[in-house]
Amino acid sequence: MTQFVLAIDNGTTSTRAIVFDRSGKRCGIAQKETTQFFPDSGWVEHDPVEMWRNTLEVITAALADAKVSATDIAAVGITNQRETTIVWDRATGVPIYNAIVWQDTRTQSVADALTEKEGITRFSKLTGLPLTAYFSATKIAWILDNVPGARAGAEAGELAFGTPDTWLLWNLTGGVNGGVHATDVTNASRTLLMSLSALEWDDSLLDVFRVPRAVLPQIRSSSEIYGTAVGPLLGVPVAGILGDQQAATFGQAAFGSGETKSTYGTGCFLIMNTGTDIVHSQSGLITTVAYKLGAEPAHYALEGSIAVAGSLVQWLRDNLGVISDAGEIEALATSVEDSGGAVIVPAFSGLFAPYWRTDARGVIVGLTRFVNRAHLARAALESTAFQTRDVVDAMSADTGVTIPDLRVDGGMVRNEFLMQFQADVLGIPVIRPSVSETTALGAAFAAGLAVGFWKNLDELRALWTEDARWFPSMSEAERERQMRVWRKAVSKSLDWIDDDSPAH
Repeated sequence: MTQFVLAIDNGTTSTRAIVFDRSGKRCGIAQKETTQFFPDSGWVEHDPVEMWRNTLEVITAALADAKVSATDIAAVGITNQRETTIVWDRATGVPIYNAIVWQDTRTQSVADALTEKEGITRFSKLTGLPLTAYFSATKIAWILDNVPGARAGAEAGELAFGTPDTWLLWNLTGGVNGGVHATDVTNASRTLLMSLSALEWDDSLLDVFRVPRAVLPQIRSSSEIYGTAVGPLLGVPVAGILGDQQAATFGQAAFGSGETKSTYGTGCFLIMNTGTDIVHSQSGLITTVAYKLGAEPAHYALEGSIAVAGSLVQWLRDNLGVISDAGEIEALATSVEDSGGAVIVPAFSGLFAPYWRTDARGVIVGLTRFVNRAHLARAALESTAFQTRDVVDAMSADTGVTIPDLRVDGGMVRNEFLMQFQADVLGIPVIRPSVSETTALGAAFAAGLAVGFWKNLDELRALWTEDARWFPSMSEAERERQMRVWRKAVSKSLDWIDDDSPAH
């Protein structure tokens, strides 16, 4: 009798495979880092072949770590970095270009040209999304226009597009030998090509972005059997797909309207479930699909996407040498009482929610001779909390709901200083769950539901337990003072990119 579900978690910086039992406990794990390529200013790429090779390696290693085999696995679920764009040859299975990562801004000029008359919200009612290079549509067109012969091949049906979930599903289920070419509604909702209400590819959008329908995967629910795996998971049904932030929401058991979570990883992503209602933001948030279980109606969400969180810590390590390991930052940050007046706005590729300003660039303000590397470390962590507060305020403005507490997950939630500071600037409790791998757990939940491994959402909700809770200790006056300073710093980052800006 199968006693486990396996989740594949393809993130921006690594790929993991995790084996979970019926209680949601992690029984085996393996992880492999993803090579990052930066071929030009604002360009970010991954190698899809490496992505697939790493996936095979971590599946095998996770099964070994759990001391189980494929016959013990009831289902496999996939969760993935969203918006990242891969195009490959259907006949050979070979990608025609590297994956263009969600952070990549090379197509921003295309997006800007499309916003000239009707603005960034041109397609918001239809897609729930602002018109920026963040999403997949302009990335697909760039590949088709810049790889010789690609557009003709795409129109002839010889090429396939997918976000990483689609690429992994296709390979898991056989690749050139009958691989399933599909995605789920959560990932499709991040392309700028899907109607949010119809949950189908929209011809008017395909025309605007010049994306041939022939390259697109079939849109399916987030929890159903898509196909059967070959290779190390031979015979196991692939039965769940959720974009990473939706998967984290699902893993946090935030199934009800108004329930909210925030994931602190490479970026920071806060999602509020709005139930079966599509709520269009007036405050700079994204409207997206939260999940769809089989034939049931889709559930929707408001999302605040913050581009830079954990990657700012990496920048301090790799670019400035402020720390030699990411784990050092908490001790360094808490070695000083405050940031010394320094504020970092990490708008490396513009500002995402709630500002959506592509002309912004990162700034460090408030510098004096007093400021040292410890102050910068503290300012870096504080910037993540400030950005989250901006998004929480926008959510409350859009919904009229005061968020009572915030469930958190992701690699940065191990940082106790950050969690306390987050509670302080929000003025509400911050709660960390017992299972920290909520993204992978959400994919496992979706897959397990599809095959009857778990019965229903109530059973999954009962598995969620609390690990730690931080209560605000900052005064309201100090909280608002710090936010005023933060927003003043944000204003200094705006209007930086113009015709006279250097390339780098």
